[in-house]
Amino acid sequence: MSTGTTVRGSTFGIFALLAATLFWAGNYVVGGAAVSSISPLDLTASRWVIALVPLLALAHLIEKPDWSAVARSWPTMIAPALLGLLAYNFLLYSALQHTTPVSASLINAFNPALISLAAALFLQQRLNGTSIAGIGVALVGVLWVLSDGHPTALLSSGLGLGDLLMVGAICAWTAYTLSGRRRSTIPPITATAVQALIVIVVLIPVVLLTGGPHIPTEPGTIWALLFVGLGPSVVSYVMWNKALTVIPPARAGVFLNLITVFTVVISVGLGQSFTLAQAIGGVTVIAGVVLTNLKALRRPTETT
Repeated sequence: MSTGTTVRGSTFGIFALLAATLFWAGNYVVGGAAVSSISPLDLTASRWVIALVPLLALAHLIEKPDWSAVARSWPTMIAPALLGLLAYNFLLYSALQHTTPVSASLINAFNPALISLAAALFLQQRLNGTSIAGIGVALVGVLWVLSDGHPTALLSSGLGLGDLLMVGAICAWTAYTLSGRRRSTIPPITATAVQALIVIVVLIPVVLLTGGPHIPTEPGTIWALLFVGLGPSVVSYVMWNKALTVIPPARAGVFLNLITVFTVVISVGLGQSFTLAQAIGGVTVIAGVVLTNLKALRRPTETT
């Protein structure tokens, strides 16, 4: 591959990663506004109903999967669907009923370090001293955020409901990530589309039993649903997976920290507060995550 082609590919990959993380940050801000008028359950269900057809169409056009093989493999996608697409988003939207998008995104920034720790505990993946130190630094940062700069206060006051739900959300995403570590022949966009279908099938009876579906009539909520269903659910997944074809996964993973950065920038731009404790904690979490993944970032990339 020529140098010019490689540079163009890397430029596109960086643009795609920026677009993906920007829309995922928007999920925090727009989702946080939407849960004031629509329940987390309805928001989660509506998100994937809106996203399903575009995901299926893009999977067919971009990945051209063997749909008969996909149909045979659907049982392997049940756990990822329930953990990543359903549990994570339901817990996230529930958390946003009780905490701000900024606080939720700062807690979410700990997720890469939590994944590294869980992989070491459950998949016997070795951690070096630098990675262990990075996890410790990231944990200090998230505790700083959770306690608003007074970690010892957590011993007496405990965590707020929104914080607990957000911790549950990153635990669900960690389990989703570990469940997807085994190699699969199903392309990623196709897998996401099938997982979205599984979530819809699971949630239909739940929504009906809770008196739904509750279809919003306010224009602002409808626009919020369309954004969440198309931006974070379709554009982000497609851009992320396209970027991974030209950017190594370890380096792409560091871009996930931009979700927090973009969420803070958007929220502050909309007039929400951002405290010194959140700034210190957020920087500490991100520094710990980078330290945790330092070995992977230093690996030489393959050239073709």
